[in-house]
Amino acid sequence: MFDTILVPLDGSQLADCVLPHAAAIASSFDAEITLLRVLEKNQAGTSAQLFDLVNWQINKTRASLYLEKTKACFQESSIKVQMKVMEGLAAEGITEYAQSQDMKLIIISSHGRNGLTQWGISGITQKVILSAKTSLLIVRAHQYGARPEKLSAAPGYRHILVPLDGSQRAENVLPIITQLAGFYKSHIHLVQVIQTPEMARQMPPSREDVDLSNRVIARNREEAESYLEQLKARSYLQGITVHNHLITSDNAAVALHQLADLEQIDLTALSAHGYSGNHQWPYGSMVNNFIMYGKSPLLIVQDLPGKQESMTSEQSIERIER
Repeated sequence: MFDTILVPLDGSQLADCVLPHAAAIASSFDAEITLLRVLEKNQAGTSAQLFDLVNWQINKTRASLYLEKTKACFQESSIKVQMKVMEGLAAEGITEYAQSQDMKLIIISSHGRNGLTQWGISGITQKVILSAKTSLLIVRAHQYGARPEKLSAAPGYRHILVPLDGSQRAENVLPIITQLAGFYKSHIHLVQVIQTPEMARQMPPSREDVDLSNRVIARNREEAESYLEQLKARSYLQGITVHNHLITSDNAAVALHQLADLEQIDLTALSAHGYSGNHQWPYGSMVNNFIMYGKSPLLIVQDLPGKQESMTSEQSIERIER
């Protein structure tokens, strides 16, 4: 599962919000963490090359000291950890290193040294998310506090939300969440949303339209209820507190966000694709929605093979913005 974890850091307090989560995931999976700092060189003319060289060495030393201090925090919690300082473009360096080292999980902050913005994630984080070919944990930077000196107090994953759609692809997240929930005695909330069917019409719905819609909803609810009960009874979920939620709504995303608020969810976990997901894009529509608008940390379990060619960051960003 998650035996190797990459944690990109930029030295900011916002980026440091990932540290307790990295400790929590590494502890539950007995994983090794790699702390990565990618230093970007300023583009300067010939007259500034000597200054750039000196400045680069200063920045590299500062980055190494920062990572050493962070590494010591993990070692105090008996977590395996190593560190790496690189030069290059931040997003590209992170994704290339993750791929070359076969990292199973990237834990990244929604925002870093450029500060919080009105957008759900920063530009660098967005590029990493859209180009990475591995699973990701996105931690919301607005929830950060002071930099922790010790990482023994892991974040409380008391309630974990797992949206499902009845497909095996969506179930890819369950083995990972089961191990995490077993380690932290978490409550797992399995939820399936039955969407109200759209009826092709130009006039208000007739009685026949309403009756047909209700029959479809009743059929789908019966199927979903049986499905969730079967999941709950699976052997690997025995001993774990599991809550089933079956919701009927015109908008699945809105219903899931409302449930997350109601149940005070600490972690949302989704497979990268579900029943209708297309492999030519890195994520399905529901995952894209939670990336941009989710409030709690988001775990995305990638279900595509590592060699699968993904879209470029620019193509993926264009799709999200449509």
